[in-house]
Amino acid sequence: MAFDQSLFAKVFANQAVPHKEVQRTVASYERELSEHRGTEIRLREALATEEALLRQKNELIHAREVLSSEAEHRLLNGLQTIANLLSLQSRAENNIDASAHLSGAANRVATLARVHRHLHSLDDVETVAFTPFLDELCREYGTILASKDPRPRSIVVDGCDARLPAASAIPLSLIVNELVTNAAKHGLGTITVRFESRPDGGHLLAVCNEGPALPEDFDPAASRGLGMQIVLALVTQIGAKLQIDRCTHCQGARFAVAFA
Repeated sequence: MAFDQSLFAKVFANQAVPHKEVQRTVASYERELSEHRGTEIRLREALATEEALLRQKNELIHAREVLSSEAEHRLLNGLQTIANLLSLQSRAENNIDASAHLSGAANRVATLARVHRHLHSLDDVETVAFTPFLDELCREYGTILASKDPRPRSIVVDGCDARLPAASAIPLSLIVNELVTNAAKHGLGTITVRFESRPDGGHLLAVCNEGPALPEDFDPAASRGLGMQIVLALVTQIGAKLQIDRCTHCQGARFAVAFA
């Protein structure tokens, strides 16, 4: 019978791996397993370190929030205390002009406290939906005006849907307070606060009333009133421009602040 070489090759190919090669393979597996275990240990240690750092960060953030809330609370209490003291002094003052100035100062401090309180309710936000924010403030202004003026006056807020930086809401709100107070003092009928976007970019915040228009030569810089001086200072602070003209809707005096 002839010898089949191909069959012999197949049989030889199926022979078991030599013992030394088996030892080398097992050793390499054990070495790789040991390396993987070492890598896993290092990863677990790194993860534990990261988790500890994250806990410390969260604790610091919480502590900062508590301190910020406490500082805000103290600020609001301080502003309210100052407003109350000024109001008491106003009622105790015999000089009519001095009493009026003290009362005005008390109202301005109280307004600042209200603005801060509303902004405090919007903590952790960078922008504010300004029209709803303005509407809520003007409702308070209206309540205060009604308690001091027997004439029926209303404040209407008309605005676009736009968000402004939270830091800009304070000076703009104080400007509105001064302009609304001025309109209530010198104007008639409904006071309208209008917030709108400008076609060329930026925004326009206007306050107008149904009373008579201002003289064409009216110069706000020449005004001796503290309210107008405050408005001009705040307008300069935010890099805005004050426009004074006749309102096309109610035909009364219109003060508008144009800002980016």
